[in-house]
Amino acid sequence: MLKPFLTLLLTTSFSFLIAEERPNVLFLICDDLNCDLSSYGHPLVKTPNLDRLAEEGVQFDNAHCQFALCGPSRASFMTGLYPDQTLIQTNSVYLRQTLPNVISLPQHFRDAGYFATRIGKLYHYGVPRHMGNGGHDDPYSWDHTINPIGIDKLDEDQIFTLKPGTFGATLSWWAAPGSDHDQTDGMIADEAIERLKWHAKREDSFFLAVGFFRPHTPYVAPKNYFDLYPLDEIILPEIPENYLDSIPPTARRTIVVRPEEKNMTDEQRKQVLQAYYASISFADAQLGRVLDSLKEEGLDENTIVLFTSDHGYHMGEHGKFQKLSLFENATRVPFIIRAPGQDLVGHRTNTPAEMTDFYPTLAELAGLPVPDHCSGVSLVPALNEATASPRVDALSQLTLRTEGYSLKTERYRLTEWKGKDGVIERELYDHKADGAEMNNLAGKATFAELESSLSARLQERIAAAKVVPEGLQQVTDFEEHRVPNFDFQRKKKLWKLE
Repeated sequence: MLKPFLTLLLTTSFSFLIAEERPNVLFLICDDLNCDLSSYGHPLVKTPNLDRLAEEGVQFDNAHCQFALCGPSRASFMTGLYPDQTLIQTNSVYLRQTLPNVISLPQHFRDAGYFATRIGKLYHYGVPRHMGNGGHDDPYSWDHTINPIGIDKLDEDQIFTLKPGTFGATLSWWAAPGSDHDQTDGMIADEAIERLKWHAKREDSFFLAVGFFRPHTPYVAPKNYFDLYPLDEIILPEIPENYLDSIPPTARRTIVVRPEEKNMTDEQRKQVLQAYYASISFADAQLGRVLDSLKEEGLDENTIVLFTSDHGYHMGEHGKFQKLSLFENATRVPFIIRAPGQDLVGHRTNTPAEMTDFYPTLAELAGLPVPDHCSGVSLVPALNEATASPRVDALSQLTLRTEGYSLKTERYRLTEWKGKDGVIERELYDHKADGAEMNNLAGKATFAELESSLSARLQERIAAAKVVPEGLQQVTDFEEHRVPNFDFQRKKKLWKLE
């Protein structure tokens, strides 16, 4: 009897030792959040908790998504693959429809003995349509999933929308009554806090992914967050006269102004920005609650914290709202990492970074091997050396209604579109002189050599992003699968939620 007992004791002790030595992962993500944050220099938006995280870690000021649309972007960073490799370039696709044998980021940690939990939105969801269920989730990625639902979904009939009856792709907003805890994101934070307490007691290794829905439209938050942004303080973006004439026809078609947006007054446009900013500050407050709990449970010193969004977002810049462009507004994402033992603290880096890099970076920080299929690069050197630049450029694409690819270096952006009859159309921007990307330099003799060299590099990056990694199965004849809508409004009384 003694030998089995000693074996059990040694095995248990060893498992606790492993759990203590290897870091946990807290993956925090907001939905449709651009870099309108105080730590990124926005003069009005208040995000004190993200400011604090940036002061404790490394903030990447030049990080970019690979596709400025929720589903393709999330499938990309959750696998470390480019959209031309995942074959997911629209929203209504499950990961395994195109990549049946891929090992996702949280799945890789599960295979290493981590307990992986998803709370809220990590893969694509229709918002608010799929709030409260699994959306287009991947069950192979998680040990446990939690899908809260709050008044921002249950009382959606209270939301003002420019197009009656529609919300997710329509500008819509609501300064809601009640507290943070009545909202879905408040409930997500509540659940994350409980899960951190649970892991603290278990002393196990965890990969906790917390996906907030805000500031995705409809922009819903408690009224006190709207009060932070008086309308008379909000400044609307200015568009130069004849601006559209300076960009190629194909790029022009990505600046879609929906019919309901054309007739907005300046007062309504200010209300849209107010609601978006309010949603950001509300999401920041929920992030702060989770980070506070991490520290209170004594888990902060052994937990990697990664914060990001799925893509950027237009709020009137270039005359456009929302996503789906190859401008900086849509491709650039907030990205902050705080990791145990990293040398740099409170550092900001302008090294180009991609969301494909999340997978290899987290794997290296946790001491796990990086799967062969990953196309990203580890950004760990940039956490330890101020001058490190693991990448020289970042690649983004937009191949939904048109075909375009964009390359962002530390200073320049080159975008190439496949125009009419296959003619290549270009945009070139110098971010040192033109951070708003309003002065297209493509075709100008002074920049011909630069344009040529960047074009060659872009073609090189596109070719590499289309290579199928060895051993990765691709299904090319898949069909989009839409999640059936569930009428929560109709079921409210049945569930006694009123």
